[in-house]
Amino acid sequence: MTPAHDAFAALRYRDFSIVTVNQFCLTLAILIQEIIVAYSLYQITRDPLTLGLIGLAEAIPFISLSLWGGYFADRFNKQTIMKICLFCAIPAPLILWSLFHTHGLGQISTNSLAWGIYAVIFGLGTIRGFYNPSATSLKPFLIPRELYANGATWTTIGWQSAVIIGPMLGGFMLAFLGRETSLFSVAILVSICFILINLLQKRSFPKIETENLWRSLGDGFRFIWNTKIVLWAISLDLVSVLFGGVIALLPIFAEDILKVGPEGLGYLRAAPSIGALVTMIALTKIPPTDNAWRNMLLAVAGFGAFTLLFAFSNNMWLSLFALAMTGACDSISVVVRQTILQIYPPENMRGRVAAVNGMFVSSSNELGAFESGLAAKYMGTVMATIFGGCMTMAVVAISWAKTRDLFSIDINKGRDQ
Repeated sequence: MTPAHDAFAALRYRDFSIVTVNQFCLTLAILIQEIIVAYSLYQITRDPLTLGLIGLAEAIPFISLSLWGGYFADRFNKQTIMKICLFCAIPAPLILWSLFHTHGLGQISTNSLAWGIYAVIFGLGTIRGFYNPSATSLKPFLIPRELYANGATWTTIGWQSAVIIGPMLGGFMLAFLGRETSLFSVAILVSICFILINLLQKRSFPKIETENLWRSLGDGFRFIWNTKIVLWAISLDLVSVLFGGVIALLPIFAEDILKVGPEGLGYLRAAPSIGALVTMIALTKIPPTDNAWRNMLLAVAGFGAFTLLFAFSNNMWLSLFALAMTGACDSISVVVRQTILQIYPPENMRGRVAAVNGMFVSSSNELGAFESGLAAKYMGTVMATIFGGCMTMAVVAISWAKTRDLFSIDINKGRDQ
């Protein structure tokens, strides 16, 4: 057994390291593309709602298909599903480049450009609906159970590192190299991800026991509903990200409020992950799983408080600090929630539980982007951000009052309690 105190314990497993590098490259590709598409489209349309509609275009298929994605993840080989999804995602950035290029030549209207972009993002949301449950539920099979918290920390470190580098790289590439080179680079990165997944050792997984399709799809919901700590962990993260996230509005802050351009947008977009990465490195030595529920509530409260600070800031450095602290708080919440979701579900149900979690948490980023864009259009950008921070604080207060019995749970013991 690998010593539990070893900070690099999970990374000593080859396939876990490959999956972590794959997640890094895929997140890098997604965020470079996100910066290019969001900033370019806002520059062309000057309409905050277009930024929200990008999130909605991805959320609709992702939410609709996540249960099926979870079913497929538990019914068929997870690694094969991931390969198919990555192969289908490779052409997406090339199609986006083609849309911007033809618009620049005057061959399609701005309205057609926007709808074309929404269609591509819709396609990527469809792919994500099948990819995410398989990718999430694969990780517990790559390392021993006693390393789940360490693995969750390293998974998040890899993700946050990409979220730091991706936006900054995307901003600089857009400013100095243009959309064409940047979007071709995204296609190359997705191709690398496809190669990495093909390097994994072939393995088999526990299968779904029931043959009733609809009962099988509902098992994930029933498990979460009957497991209070899982239900509240998902619900807390869902509502805080849905209302408290400001990521979708950053192009407006960069262009109209702080006036720092695409390079500044890259810094703003990367700031939460810089704070998260520093925190994650500390968490490899000091896991937040002791007094886990208390730590999660405090972290979400901090997320809301620093969102409010960002809303009131007109200084670039103060804004970067506030965003970095939202990332630091969010990283603690993520590690606690990921550990809970790896420990509590039975092995043959992890795909479906991951799918339900994806529906309500992962998709909350996109739904939150739509909510932010809609609120910014009718309330103003700053007021929409203040509203989000206040809602997050209110959710924490309600959760604290309703879940006092969870403070005594030791999640390190998980289902053995």
